[in-house]
Amino acid sequence: MLLYVFIRGSMGLRRYILTRIGLTLPMIFILASLVFFIMRVLPGDPVRSALGPRGTAEQVEHMRQTLGLDKPLIVQYGIFLKDIITLNFGNSMVGGHRPIIDEMSERFPATIELIVPASALALSIGIIGGAVAASKRKAVADYSLRVYSVVIYSLPIFWFGLMLQLLFGIQLNLLPVAGRIDPIVRTTLHPVTNLYVIDSLISGNWPALWSAIQHLVLPTVTLGLILSGVFVRMTRINVIETLQADYIAAARARGIRERVVVYGHALKNAMIPVITLIGLQVAILLAGAVLTETIFNWPGMGGYLVQRISTRDYTAVQSVIAMFALLVALISLAVDMIYSLLDPRVRY
Repeated sequence: MLLYVFIRGSMGLRRYILTRIGLTLPMIFILASLVFFIMRVLPGDPVRSALGPRGTAEQVEHMRQTLGLDKPLIVQYGIFLKDIITLNFGNSMVGGHRPIIDEMSERFPATIELIVPASALALSIGIIGGAVAASKRKAVADYSLRVYSVVIYSLPIFWFGLMLQLLFGIQLNLLPVAGRIDPIVRTTLHPVTNLYVIDSLISGNWPALWSAIQHLVLPTVTLGLILSGVFVRMTRINVIETLQADYIAAARARGIRERVVVYGHALKNAMIPVITLIGLQVAILLAGAVLTETIFNWPGMGGYLVQRISTRDYTAVQSVIAMFALLVALISLAVDMIYSLLDPRVRY
């Protein structure tokens, strides 16, 4: 689709797309470089941490050679950049020394399955709540939603997740508090995409679908509600500004109902800055996923990162962080592309 837009679009749109791509590449390079050098200035020896106190000098030296840590720093840096480009992150230092790309490919679908519904929940509450607050400005609904947005966004994710676990999992016994699917049901599911909800639908495995949805509810609500606060405030501000435009006054003068004016005209144009905010929230979303996955024992990238940090898996940690940085940069680029299609003014 992006290639089609680039070919069929105007010269201004093409110039804008090329400019954004040109700015994204140095950003990825800087982020990857920061990951590389920060990991190497941290205290401690990752090789000795991985081998433990019983590791012999020969084993330590062999692992250093295997990881390329015996080479000069500039050579290590060049190898790291090449591996980022080719997505060849090497093998993990612990847990069987499996290829890191294989471990991430097993965990990444779980993170996607958590982030997508959490984002949908945050956007739904944020956009609808912001539009209602703007249409009821200085009324009880407006003040209530503004208080909600401040309070919910200020709550620590780990505390909010624990409270939901205590209430719905322990006290009411309605929802599971950990894991991604019931272990017994998991044996009947044959993954195709490793997205359990989609795999359950493909195979028609309804017990697995119900179990996957149940396990998904609390992590999704935790992450989605926390992020909804900022979208409520942003949508409210932009809808209020849009309602003061001349074309809105003209629509009201023609006798168009207020509901149509707010939700049919003002909200559509107010969504343009909110789309930019979605790209900016990706980093927060990934950071929140790390905490959420840890609390709910969710086997995604966030939980994998925490696990590898605790075991001082040097190569896995820098690979996951670099992948997160690459993902944030690419999503920011995609958001810029969508923004340019919705608002032609940004192309010039």
